[in-house]
Amino acid sequence: MAFPLPRGITPPEIAFLAEMEQVTVVPRQRLEGLELLGGPVEPLLPPRRATLPLWLALLLKRQRRANIVPPSWLHPEALSLILEIETQHSDYQNAFSPPPPLPGQPSVRDRETQQTPVAVPQYTQDGERYYASPPFLPQNVARDYIPPGEPPSLPYHWLEVGNMLLDAASDDLVDPDQTRRLLKELREVRMAKFRAGTDVLDAAAIGGGGVALTGVGAMEIGEGRGFVTGVVDGLRKIGASKEQARREQMAEDMANGGYGATQDDDDDMEF
Repeated sequence: MAFPLPRGITPPEIAFLAEMEQVTVVPRQRLEGLELLGGPVEPLLPPRRATLPLWLALLLKRQRRANIVPPSWLHPEALSLILEIETQHSDYQNAFSPPPPLPGQPSVRDRETQQTPVAVPQYTQDGERYYASPPFLPQNVARDYIPPGEPPSLPYHWLEVGNMLLDAASDDLVDPDQTRRLLKELREVRMAKFRAGTDVLDAAAIGGGGVALTGVGAMEIGEGRGFVTGVVDGLRKIGASKEQARREQMAEDMANGGYGATQDDDDDMEF
């Protein structure tokens, strides 16, 4: 007998998708290029850096054939700044820190220089045009230069990538113990915000709007999906029962001669 799966994508499936994230490696051995389903992989020539899918980088790391260069957001200084934004910045008391800009969206530096970036499309083997989205964006690739004044931001698969690198390549990270502690604190703070939006969920259940999830990561959505859908379904049932009780009361009043709330109000006004 098969067990019913929960609605939506499960956390193991989210982690599997996160393994397609692009990361930067420094090869320790010379390796030939590969033809993968996600595209060709360039030859690895030490000590030149290369960009590989996370699953392949972790495989080479376990075989001691490459070292992984952590992304800029996975440093203790960047994580501490993001945690400060999440907890102390007045604009993000009930919101999440801003995510990295998508292709075509202006960054902080673009807003200062008043430039409008242009999204560069990509093409399939059949010539069809498309625009990449996570995990096929270079949000976890090491950057040699970060413009001054640009705040750090968490990518869409930040929790999965961070935990995988801590488990398999902790020796390549700067102060892995502090990094692990900061990731845990960030997760707790952001999940507390995620669960504290009961007022917004109440309005969404009535039909007055949706729930803003800007900046929420993939694993956070996967873990909080059951909570959000459960709360919204419960509030919707409560609202439906109240509406049904109100209609039954109105029908009973009309059956008793139309003596309802409107007539009470008219009598009070005449008195």
